[in-house]
Amino acid sequence: MTAPNAGTAPQADEADRDTVAAPTVLLDPRTGEARGARRPGRAAEVAAAVAGARAAQRSWAALTPRERHRRLAALADLVERHAAEYLAAECAGTGKPAAEAAGEIAEVADLFRFYGGAVRAGTSPAAGDYLAGHQSWVRWEPVGTVAAVVPWNYPLLMAGWRCAPALAAGNAVVLKPAETTPDSALLLAAHAEQALGAGVLTALPGDRETGRLLVGAGCDLVAFTGSPAGGADVAARAGLTPVSLELGGNSPVLVLPDAPADTWEQLAAACTYNAGQSCAAPARVIVVADREEAYRAAVAALAAAMALRWSGRDFGPLNNPDQAARYDRIVAASGAGSVHTAPGRGDGLWRPATVLADLPDDDPAVREEVFGPLLTVQRAADPDAAVALAESVPQALAASVWTTDLATGLALTDRISAGEVWLNCHLAQSAELPHSGRRGSGAGTDLSALALRDYQRPKTVTARLVR
Repeated sequence: MTAPNAGTAPQADEADRDTVAAPTVLLDPRTGEARGARRPGRAAEVAAAVAGARAAQRSWAALTPRERHRRLAALADLVERHAAEYLAAECAGTGKPAAEAAGEIAEVADLFRFYGGAVRAGTSPAAGDYLAGHQSWVRWEPVGTVAAVVPWNYPLLMAGWRCAPALAAGNAVVLKPAETTPDSALLLAAHAEQALGAGVLTALPGDRETGRLLVGAGCDLVAFTGSPAGGADVAARAGLTPVSLELGGNSPVLVLPDAPADTWEQLAAACTYNAGQSCAAPARVIVVADREEAYRAAVAALAAAMALRWSGRDFGPLNNPDQAARYDRIVAASGAGSVHTAPGRGDGLWRPATVLADLPDDDPAVREEVFGPLLTVQRAADPDAAVALAESVPQALAASVWTTDLATGLALTDRISAGEVWLNCHLAQSAELPHSGRRGSGAGTDLSALALRDYQRPKTVTARLVR
């Protein structure tokens, strides 16, 4: 369901008029033009959303896993049946090409089906005689009401990553989408009301203040996907409330001399998918080369592959003016000795595919998550030096290794500290495989049956056998 008054101006008298937020103008990233406005939720809307979720959660949790599975499958059916509406909502909010958005919509439907089945498979409690004369059981119970705060880069997909396991585990969810991309969350909540029941999934559109109010509204768990600064703020405001945090990445890519022939084309495609606005996107290419000539050849090959990826033809724009300004600041501050820019649009929120090479190890484009269609290139004399460069930043979400020597490649995946490491591919993900961060990239698990544990808590029951 949609939080009461989430999209309209609440009625207010003079005494509380200062609590009513001004409407947020929604922009179409493709044109930069306004496409509507929405008033962000404040204390009254947050309180109503959380109260509604709490009221709905007990009966939702009381359903058998089989029945929750059936209803989540019905929600997946609705997503697929209304795929055209979701496509329009995603493209309007993000500027994604239709093919990208369509694939993500299909993934979301799959997630609701996957987690409905996963919770059925995981209902057997642990039991045993651990104390003489006693029997014990461990039951996994829902945490209660979950506040899910998701970003603008994948509005619907990140909602699916957070909501599907939380709902399957028996929780009610208050979903706070990003300020610039509320469209698909509102549609999902409307369909969830039909399939799951009122209050089980509530959409609460708003800005950062809305999110802060929701974090402090007494939910039983906060699931946040966003920036490290945002995650630190959430953790501080949550206090003793459990949090699940996915805080972005700055993925290293180790390219060895015997890398597959299509390495550069694969990296260019992965880097420009969603205009590079993916936490797990390839970011820092580390070329293992003992000779300068080999490094130069690698930079030229990567630049040639990126030149085939045109903004406006092969990928979309950046999402919002703040992100575009941040991207421009990082690029302008870079000390790269060589810059390779592909053809394509660079006006408005559009940015062309770019390669930055010959830059210092502490360059802003290396240390910060750029979050755009850009790759930096560094040289390492050997695999040990490459691993050191890979591990030199605070983030540790994802990475990839490129070599046709399987033994060497697998050995390097062991040495890289990241929640997800690919070998000769990048951004290859499935609902069955966990995705998690380390160090500055957060704590918690998305995807796979393991994600259910983020939204459950164990209860031990021990009985003394009386005869």
